[in-house]
Amino acid sequence: MPRSFLLALAVVSACADDTTALGETTSTTTATATETSGAPGLTLGTSTAGPTTTADTTTTAGSSSGTTGATSATDSTGGSSTTGDSGHGAIFDQCFADQFVNNPTLGADYDQFAPTIGSHCLGTNHQDITDIERVVFLGDSVTVGTPPTLSADYYRSQVADGLAESFSLAFGEGLQAELIWKLVDLLNGVSLTRDSGAFSSCAKWGARTDDLLAPGPQISDCFPPETRELRTLILMTTGGNDLSALTQAAIDGATEEMLWAEIEQAVELQRAAVEWLKDPVNFPNGAFVVFANMYEFTDGTGDVAACNVSGLAGFDQPIPSPATLADMVLWANEQFMSIAVDTDSDMLFLLESFCGHGFNADDPTTPCYRGPDTETWFDLTCIHPNPIGHDQVTNMFLSVVAE
Repeated sequence: MPRSFLLALAVVSACADDTTALGETTSTTTATATETSGAPGLTLGTSTAGPTTTADTTTTAGSSSGTTGATSATDSTGGSSTTGDSGHGAIFDQCFADQFVNNPTLGADYDQFAPTIGSHCLGTNHQDITDIERVVFLGDSVTVGTPPTLSADYYRSQVADGLAESFSLAFGEGLQAELIWKLVDLLNGVSLTRDSGAFSSCAKWGARTDDLLAPGPQISDCFPPETRELRTLILMTTGGNDLSALTQAAIDGATEEMLWAEIEQAVELQRAAVEWLKDPVNFPNGAFVVFANMYEFTDGTGDVAACNVSGLAGFDQPIPSPATLADMVLWANEQFMSIAVDTDSDMLFLLESFCGHGFNADDPTTPCYRGPDTETWFDLTCIHPNPIGHDQVTNMFLSVVAE
């Protein structure tokens, strides 16, 4: 992806304070929090970004279902050579190349991890998700839901409805219990009730990866010991607020070494949370995890002013060493795919799907331009899905779960 896109992602993460537009609470460990959604980058190609080097390895694609990633040879610098007719890499060629009018510059290299991609091309296909008894939502405000979108239109509400039908699950007793669970406590940025029958939500506005597993409360709150015998599906959006903290630290004068340490920690916290959720010791009858990567609203341009209220949200703050920060964001995005492959969990291509549906959707010069009359999927806060966007997120989660 263009470095300007990665910078835009960093700007959005650093400067969009959830309290500005919606009164969201922030993580206690770092000052600024935003809500993008949870993980890796846009178009797929080659990167040498990363804090460490790796030994020479050759990886081949793994699973028999869906579309497997290309064989890739990883060199000692962390870069890789990928296959693909256009040079984008096999995953991009198979899933995304035909979606855009222009030819995007490449960034995140998913092929190096040889993921198995679903036939729908909306995400990976590493799990056979069956016989679910309980559904838990974790993460940030994209999962909780935010005004002005109505609660019935939140992806959390719609996905829960779809899963209730697919797996014969029930909400709490009476229609009122279901409706209350789908509402948001606007003072605390969480679902109005945590539990309703087979469904729970511990997601919170402003949440970061350190809000998932200890010391964070989300996993401990949503998975008391008496629930762990149930065959469980976990869905989440995470990562945007960690990028917020990273970029704010850069603005505040943190050294490159300090910034690398911070983004590495965020990735490891995400990995630790997913590993815990996938551990059969914790869930003897099985647990499945599906998380989303991170989207942004500038359609790969870095033009944050395209959203009318971006100035009010502070998106125009200058960022020092933007190229270095962009490399860090790119590296983190790739590591989220690595987590999905290593833990046999699944990742949605939220960024790839939303790019071109942002506030520059009508600009034919953008990398992600999809053609005239393309819908915008973001709401007036700039950073959250509108009802159409929530519909798309719903489709992505349900498609990945179904396959």
